[in-house]
Parts: sequence; structure tokens; C-alpha cells
Amino acid sequence: MDINEVKELLTQFDQSTLTEFDLREGSFGLYMNKNKVTQKPSSGEAKQAMNNNTVSQEATEVTSQTVKEIVNETVKAEQKPENIEEIISPIVGVVYLKPAPDKANFKQVGDLVKKGDVVCIVEAMKLMNEITSTVDGVITEILIQNEEVVEFNQPLFRVSKGV
Repeated sequence: MDINEVKELLTQFDQSTLTEFDLREGSFGLYMNKNKVTQKPSSGEAKQAMNNNTVSQEATEVTSQTVKEIVNETVKAEQKPENIEEIISPIVGVVYLKPAPDKANFKQVGDLVKKGDVVCIVEAMKLMNEITSTVDGVITEILIQNEEVVEFNQPLFRVSKGV
């Protein structure tokens, strides 16, 4: 499992109603928890329980259902029409959807956008970097909030091409 798959799972988990997620794949293990108090056993206890085959059927069913929900959500997220293109962040930083706090957003859902149009600004190390559209079309979805921290290669906008 590569880092992009882990990031995608984290994003899906964060947006889901799930409170815990535990994935084991070969020697790889991933555990995520939104609860304030965790009931996850320590690593040694978990290994001992797995070695002794004492994992309850109920826990297995819950984990199985959790994995199915995450996989279904991931599949839905990946199933985008061919005419939809994403504008992604080329850098890590704070995104600004407006040129100034008292101004309107650069682009709104439904706005036409041309290749090279500024769609937002990402501030990185006190430098304001204009993010431009990589495609002609109509903005169909804004995937981030104003002043949100964005990651490298994080999708910012979805654009319907060929309009």
C-alpha cells in the first residue's frame, strides 16, 4: 500500500460517519480512530490475540463491514465521469479562494473557467502562489474551504470539460 492510498483512506475515513477503522494487509497495519477514548488493544495484545485465534466473530464482522464501507466510499469517489477534470494543488500551504478578505471568490460553482485563469491562491512560506486552471470548462465542485491547509497533489476543484 503506497502513501497515496493511505492518504485516500484517511480522507475517506475523515468524511465518513465511521469512528474506527483497522486495516491489516500482510505486514502493513493501519488503525484510525475518531473516538476520544480508544478501546484498541496494544500491539502486543493484538498480536497475541490474533496468534491465539481469540478474535471474536462479532469484532471480525464489524471490521469486515467497516472495510466494506471504506472500499465502497473509495470506489464511489473514484467513479467520476470522463469529462470531469480536477485542478490540484502543486504545493502545500493555506488556500485562499478570494483575492482579498473583502472581495468575492475567484470562482464559484457554475462559473466558466479557461485554462490559465486564477482559481485560488496557496500561501506557502509567506509567498502567495496563484493556482491556475489546467482545463477549460465549468466549475462543478469546490473541494476545499477558504483558509484551509492543503496538501501537495490535493484536488481543489472539479471542472466539467468541453463546455
